[in-house]
Amino acid sequence: MTPRLLLMEPPFYRLMEGGYGLTRYPLGLGYLAAAVRESTAWEVTVCNGDFVPRAAPFCVTYLTGQGFARYRANLGDWQAPPWQEARQVLASCRPGVVGVSLKSPTLAAGLALARLAKELDPGVLVVAGGPHATAVGPGVLRHAEIDLAVLGEGEVTLVELLQALEQGRDPAEVPGLVLRRGGQPLATAPRAPLSDLDSLPWPGPVAAEVLWDYRRYPASAFRGLLASRGCPRNCFYCGSRRIWGRVRRRQPLAVAAEARWLLAQGLTRLHFEDDTFGVDAAYLHELCQGLAQGCPGLAFTCETHVSLITPQALDALQEAGCRGIQLGIESGSDRMLKTMRKGFGIQQALQACRLIRERGLRLECFFMVGLPQEDQASLDQTLRVIQDLDCDKVIYSIFTPYPGTEAFAHCQQQGLIGPDHNPSLHNHQSPANCFCQHIEPARFRELAAQVEEAVEIKNADRRQLDGPAP
Repeated sequence: MTPRLLLMEPPFYRLMEGGYGLTRYPLGLGYLAAAVRESTAWEVTVCNGDFVPRAAPFCVTYLTGQGFARYRANLGDWQAPPWQEARQVLASCRPGVVGVSLKSPTLAAGLALARLAKELDPGVLVVAGGPHATAVGPGVLRHAEIDLAVLGEGEVTLVELLQALEQGRDPAEVPGLVLRRGGQPLATAPRAPLSDLDSLPWPGPVAAEVLWDYRRYPASAFRGLLASRGCPRNCFYCGSRRIWGRVRRRQPLAVAAEARWLLAQGLTRLHFEDDTFGVDAAYLHELCQGLAQGCPGLAFTCETHVSLITPQALDALQEAGCRGIQLGIESGSDRMLKTMRKGFGIQQALQACRLIRERGLRLECFFMVGLPQEDQASLDQTLRVIQDLDCDKVIYSIFTPYPGTEAFAHCQQQGLIGPDHNPSLHNHQSPANCFCQHIEPARFRELAAQVEEAVEIKNADRRQLDGPAP
């Protein structure tokens, strides 16, 4: 019998509102599926538990209010549609191994999927992966539903694990895992980050064969690709370095070849999911030049760093086909930007925004409120920048300390996080988030609500003017 692997992305936004979700092929699981298909005899299925065919635009004030209450209720309601659907997928696939991708906010939902898998087949092996598993390491095995975990990049580790299982070898021989021995967690030898990203098979070509409900996905769900992994910066709140290790870059012409393949499938616009598109000025120029030469007619969007936005960089980006840019501005306060170690001040950020808008490019900006060092003055500065900024969309977050980050350790040291901290109750729109040292929780919720209302008004007005984002 062919061994079967089921890779699962837990539901999240769907637990808040049935019309919310992520209408896209999870790129991380896509890479894993492609690697397994290429190097093993295992049958692979990918299930995105947060999928809806056409997601409604998120309403920030709903997410921080009624949506959060509904999320908590649905986490414990086994009759909720996401759990019913998960049972159907598990029953249909009958996997020997279930891989669950965990982010800190989706921990509870991921553990729920693991329990459902064990209920259907107590002998199934549940493997955790993703940012949360990497961040907490052996600590993820505190959860009895998880049998072992893949740390860091998973493609090679998962392939070797499946080969070991098929051949009857001890998984402890496979680098990059944590597992149990004698009831205690055991970390196997560490695995170095993959040096050649271009050695990985592309996710797109196998999507139709591995993705559950593939025919319900619009073509735009497959527009994501990566030119690099990792980020050279060291922001206070970010876990990218721990997750990806050192920065690795793909060869520009290899990226262009994948882009050409995606466009040939009928896509009109792609999106680069890199932490920082271009990484640095030299690679940004090289990458754009490779895309312009190797994929004429390409149109794409990306997220990059304020410091990389110069007239020369925008020339190269537009020549390569860039149509929209996301910038992580995060705060209107220079003091807070310095605390975050963003590497720029607010005037430099606003100048970058002006340069982008002058080129007629779509602009989306990330803002975050509620870091430990925040005070009312810095919140007021952020609110004014959001209200005045000329951009197409504001992507709003409440600071969430992720395990394994410097920010999480700081919050623990300041007594803002206790031993009963539940990561699943803290996400970027959670009203339970309040990690400020200088603002009382009730007052912070009042101030955050003012920012949330401003974001909602701005985004709703822009949607009326321009229609939905491309």
